This record gives sequence, C-alpha cells and structure tokens, in this order.
Amino acid sequence: MARTALFDSDLQDVDYHGTFVRRHCHPELLGLVDQIVGYSEEGHALRGHVEVASLVVPLVISFGDPFEIALGRAPTSDDRYTSFTSGLYPGHVLINSNGGAECIQIDFTPLGARRFFSLPMHEISGRMVKLEELDDGEIEALRSQLVEQRNWGKRLGLVEQFVRRRLRRNAVGSAAVAWAYERILRSQGDIRISRIAYALDWSRKHLVARFNKEVGVGPKAIARMVRLIGRLPSRRLHDVRIGRNSPSSAATPIRRIWCASFTNLLPRVPWPS
Repeated sequence: MARTALFDSDLQDVDYHGTFVRRHCHPELLGLVDQIVGYSEEGHALRGHVEVASLVVPLVISFGDPFEIALGRAPTSDDRYTSFTSGLYPGHVLINSNGGAECIQIDFTPLGARRFFSLPMHEISGRMVKLEELDDGEIEALRSQLVEQRNWGKRLGLVEQFVRRRLRRNAVGSAAVAWAYERILRSQGDIRISRIAYALDWSRKHLVARFNKEVGVGPKAIARMVRLIGRLPSRRLHDVRIGRNSPSSAATPIRRIWCASFTNLLPRVPWPS
C-alpha cells in the first residue's frame, strides 16, 4: 500500500509506507520538545527493527494495535505496549508490530520530559512504562479526545496545545542541570565530568544525583551516549535544533530522534548563579 500524502500549513509528509505526518513545533517548545508526529502503519509491519541509544524521551499515545518492544533483547508477546513512555536507555531497543499501529508520538528532550511529567526521571529511565502506570488522568483524557478526532492536523493541534499548557503550568527544572547538560552536548561528550562539577561548585556525587533526578541517567552516561551517536556512520545526525523540525529520512513512529550538530542543540543557558 502506498503511503498517504498529508499536507497542511504546518504538517509535512515523510517518505515512509503508511501515513506519517509531523507538526512544526511552536517556538515556545524549543529545548523541551523535539517533534510531534502522527503515524498509521496501514498494514506495513515492523519485524526485528533495531534502534540504539538516543537523547529523547518519547510519549506514544495510541489508538491502534500495540507494538512489541524490549530494551536490550528481542521482544515477545509479553512485551506489548499501546500508549507508553520510556526514559533514557543507553542501549539498543528492538521493535515488532503487526501493521495495525496508529498513534501520535511526542518526543521530549530529557529536560522537557522532566518538566512535563513532573517525575524524578530515574523512575522511568531504562524501562518501558505503560500509560496506566503513570496514572495521569490528563493524558488519558487527551487520548480519548484523539480517538474521537480523525483529522491528523486537528489531532496534532490538540496535542501541541495540551503540551504547551502543561509545560507552562509545571515547574521549570534546575538551571544548573540544564547548563551542565548543554555543556556535555556542546562538547560532543568530550568533557570531564569533574570539570562540570567544579564549575558548579558541586561534588561529583551531587552532580550525579541531580542528573539522575532531572535527566534520568548520570552525566557520564550522557557523555557516552553523545559520543556513540556521533560515531554512527550509517545514521544521519538530526538536521535541526531541538524543538525545530524539517524534512528528514524515513522513520518509524518510535524512532528515537538523533542529536544534531551539537553546537546548536539547545538555547544557550546562562551560567548558573
């Protein structure tokens, strides 16, 4: 089945079987949300699809059949997920589907995910978390709205409005952690963690604890993931700044978006006071 071309003033079609649409994120989401995408497989199943570590935290809101997903191993029928999220995981992910998946995915930056979920990020890092486990009535209500709405443009608009309202309402994360995270990205992972801790006048132990809470993994793990992504010869590094979108190569709905030229990843964060 040929892909369905969907165009709107702020939607763009990507060359992939089935329906795949992306919304240009509002500038307010810069540094917090990478992209919002809608996807319908339309019979095109995934089998043994592999993704490696990346620096986004996806929230998948599904109104179709489940995916089979496992971290670091082949998934089984016990690993079925419809709506879910998953924190940072410094390893590979394997994915199967039956061709009946239909969903919207919001790709948060780690700092955006912390602000959106208002959870210690280590609670969801390295594992798959079903929507029911989050016990989040607001996301459940949004899902019900999306099920009733069949127009992709209106679906993505509902999601963006919801995300913007929630991010405005929730507390902003630590400026010091944001600064440290940015320094790792801008150095392409080639920076001593002790140097960051010294600049913040923090102990390494305190720095690690704050990263685990607000990012999901420690700063050393983030640096390793950044270096790994930079070494992938077959991957086209993300061609846009976090929070911006432009056409890119084919993608699956649960593809973890690769980091872009690391000198432009985040809006510049001032030196923490």
